[in-house]
Amino acid sequence: MDNAILSIRDVRVVFEDGFTALGGVSIDIGQNEFVTLLGPSGCGKTTLLRCIGGFERPTGGEILYKGQNIIPLPPYKRAINTVFQRYALFPHLNVAQNVSFGPDLRGEDKKKTAQEVSRMLELVGLAGFEKRRIASLSGGQQQRVAIARALINRPDVLLLDEPLGALDLKLRREMQLELKRIQRESGITFIFVTHDQEEALTMSDRIAVMRAGHILQLGTPEDIYNEPQNAFVADFIGDSDILPGVMVRDRLVRLLGCDFPCVDSGFGENAEVDVVLRPEDVKLKPIDDPVQGVPEGVVESLLFKGVHYEMKVRAGENVLLVHSTHARPVGTRVKLTVAPEDIQVMRKSDCSPDVLKKHAQR
Repeated sequence: MDNAILSIRDVRVVFEDGFTALGGVSIDIGQNEFVTLLGPSGCGKTTLLRCIGGFERPTGGEILYKGQNIIPLPPYKRAINTVFQRYALFPHLNVAQNVSFGPDLRGEDKKKTAQEVSRMLELVGLAGFEKRRIASLSGGQQQRVAIARALINRPDVLLLDEPLGALDLKLRREMQLELKRIQRESGITFIFVTHDQEEALTMSDRIAVMRAGHILQLGTPEDIYNEPQNAFVADFIGDSDILPGVMVRDRLVRLLGCDFPCVDSGFGENAEVDVVLRPEDVKLKPIDDPVQGVPEGVVESLLFKGVHYEMKVRAGENVLLVHSTHARPVGTRVKLTVAPEDIQVMRKSDCSPDVLKKHAQR
């Protein structure tokens, strides 16, 4: 990447007990970019963030900031700040004093610092809160104070370790939009850690999906959602039906006992594959519909989810999740259709559904 401000090169972390937290991670992060490290607990995302911030020393590899390896540098000598899930605000100081803590510690000019405090609080939507006590603030307001305290140090990179985890659902969604706005207006590179797919899809310029100390896929939210490279990514990002299939030939896949036209090629002939269908892309038609050569199924459950109905449809040995604005009562026999462009074909791998199931049972 030409405009990379941070380059992680084959970073590895092996703990004393032999556990490999990071197995050789490489990623370039651009200037003014919002990158999210996404994955389940224990995948290595927080360990990677701690390595970038200087709180964990890698076993191997390089972390280059503007071309310089910063691994030997302590956290306070890096142009990088961190906002943790626990905001660590000082309860005996008011909002302005919390925000100005860094400049005050460095002995910077008080008048200039006060101006910067006002600017930072306006940026995070807390103008006029300078004299408020920390205990009087809501969770979302405290989070904004923590962000302002980090931004006033003028970092080139801001690390955020699941900072929305302690907020309720409505406030968390509001803060997702606020964080993206703050990132754009401040012009600072944000590296955000979360296990929440919605957060990642809402805020990110790019998402790195992690599993077992490795990045499985790196791309835009649209690429990650629409073009997952393996079953783990497809299953982790949004709801999905991941089914076994056979690539009969280019642009034709056998699925649920029927041949479906698709847009994929290059798998060879009669190759076993995984097939991803998003629930909103599976269309249900009446059993007497004249369409031929498509699988049939029976609706086994029906839930109203507000903007759509969620149904589970059994087709042979497989149960598909289907989202539709039109409800089909339980017990209804239906035909299932999918447009060629909505069928995502992937090679079998160690992230296939049957392998993932075995791992989950261990």
